[in-house]
Amino acid sequence: MRRVLAVCGLAFLVLVLSGLGTLFMGVRQYNAPGPLAQQRTQLVPHGGTGLVLTSLQAAGIIEQGWLAQKVFEAATVLTRVDGAFHAAELVFPAHASIHQVLLVLRHGKPVVHRLTVPEGLSAIQIANLLEHAPFMDGSFPFPDEGSVMPLTYDYEWGMPRALMLARMQHAMDRAIDQAWEGRVVDPAIVNRHDLLVLASMIERETAIASERPVVARVFLNRLHQGMRLQSDPTVVYGLNKGAGPLGHALSHADLQQPTAYNTYVIAGLPPGPICSPGMAALYAAAHPAQGDQLYFVANGLGGHDFTSTLDDHNRHVAAFRASRRAAGGQPAQQ
Repeated sequence: MRRVLAVCGLAFLVLVLSGLGTLFMGVRQYNAPGPLAQQRTQLVPHGGTGLVLTSLQAAGIIEQGWLAQKVFEAATVLTRVDGAFHAAELVFPAHASIHQVLLVLRHGKPVVHRLTVPEGLSAIQIANLLEHAPFMDGSFPFPDEGSVMPLTYDYEWGMPRALMLARMQHAMDRAIDQAWEGRVVDPAIVNRHDLLVLASMIERETAIASERPVVARVFLNRLHQGMRLQSDPTVVYGLNKGAGPLGHALSHADLQQPTAYNTYVIAGLPPGPICSPGMAALYAAAHPAQGDQLYFVANGLGGHDFTSTLDDHNRHVAAFRASRRAAGGQPAQQ
């Protein structure tokens, strides 16, 4: 009887020691540095613990093998009160232990990507940006011209493109409302659409902040006097609908093309915007400068010369052409 008890006691002791040994190995594996040589961004998929573990092992974030698998599974169960895993694009530090990996899976902030829409892009160009934005998902309707607010937008992996477009269009709606509500009332601008069209022309005419309100004043003065606006960017838009530069200087034939956007041919504002203007251009359209300016022409220094009479304008045009000839330059491509 004593021998049986001794054998049973010995077996129990072996089991205890074995269990303690396994526990010790598990705790050590739980806290040991992982195999990841350097910080890594990894997409954690939707699914159960097994799918997540497989993806992390394939990425070299968690060691391969039976022990690492069992420790990860057991630790996931024992710490489940800390929250569920996030299916997201997460950053794992170099040599992250299983303990650290679980913290990232539950509390790590998803990677933020950014899409920048510059001022003055056409709907075609914006659609191309959105189509090729990395880490977004799905298709989207082609945007209306001028409907997207030029800004930098943050997004996470898997963001639907249609949802991003709606967000960008909502931002433009708010910007137009803001500009309209604080505007200087002008009889030539009867609604928000007119304001957007004028702002888009200003955006394409100059990138100099101080010139934008003056360009707005020129166009408004011309509208008041029944003059054609004669804006080159509207001619280009009528020829290619915002696909990009023409690749050549505007010709006399181009200026005579009877498109709906050729403000050398049509009277008044064009029927729609020619790009997405930024907030500064919208503000300039709503708050034009004071003055009687009717003309402007490039001065060869990146800006424009503004005048009130045709004679002065012609002198500026002649001076600009002479400076271009003296420098051996060619007319700028549109």
